[in-house]
Amino acid sequence: MLKRALEKVLTTDEIRQLYGSFDIIGDIIIIKIPEPLLDKKSIIAKALLDRMKPIKTVLRQATPVSGEYRIRDLEYLLGEEKTITFYKEYGCIFKVDLAKVYFSPRLSTERFRIAKKVEVGETVVNMFTGVGSFSIMLAKNQSDSKVYSIDLNPDAYNLMVENIRLNKVVGRVVPFLGDVRFVVKESLRGVADRVLMPLPEKAIDYIDVAIEALKLEGGVIHYYTHAHASKGEDPIKGAVKELEASLKVPHKILESRVVREVGPRWNQVVLDIQVGLKV
Repeated sequence: MLKRALEKVLTTDEIRQLYGSFDIIGDIIIIKIPEPLLDKKSIIAKALLDRMKPIKTVLRQATPVSGEYRIRDLEYLLGEEKTITFYKEYGCIFKVDLAKVYFSPRLSTERFRIAKKVEVGETVVNMFTGVGSFSIMLAKNQSDSKVYSIDLNPDAYNLMVENIRLNKVVGRVVPFLGDVRFVVKESLRGVADRVLMPLPEKAIDYIDVAIEALKLEGGVIHYYTHAHASKGEDPIKGAVKELEASLKVPHKILESRVVREVGPRWNQVVLDIQVGLKV
């Protein structure tokens, strides 16, 4: 879609240099532009704004996602000068400030997959909740559930609170601001039937916290990580090996899948794990 939109303003060789990936979040598009084409960023932005009608703002990703809050520097290129937008998926709406929080529309299918697994009356702890996307979708799909949602980023927390109201799940999604290790220890020990760990960069360091949040009889952990695999290798094997080295309680893997590619031979992988007495 991106390359087709630029066929009339760039040469064949220039189009070949473009990154194929981009994010459309609400009415904002975020693109990456390779160094040799940066002098044409205004031309590229105008072509996208003209040809992709729902888009009102064009931003360039200037740095990789990084830091404690997992955010990226964005350069405004054209259109409405803003970083706040509203994103819709599967009957939910999320207010997002792309300059202050991490959000990926590429996890839409995964959010819906997990939401469909939540059973009547379950209590869920979402350890790294962001603006509340996983948590709110779970609560909307299973009205009898209770979801405790934790995030360290104050901006993400404030947006989560607003999104809880927007989606009319007040009381079913309970927000917490703070480090998940301390929040679980002080308020959420032994409460969860299910724990979400949708932050691949930190999941292995917090697997003990996930177990602490589970009820005494155990439950399910959705464990996300990044796994490298050489050509022809299965990245899931690497994710399982990483987990088995740290998870010292009875468990079994219920389901495993590659969620998406995040770099050359790097994949985001999820392992759905049954932990405790039901194993």
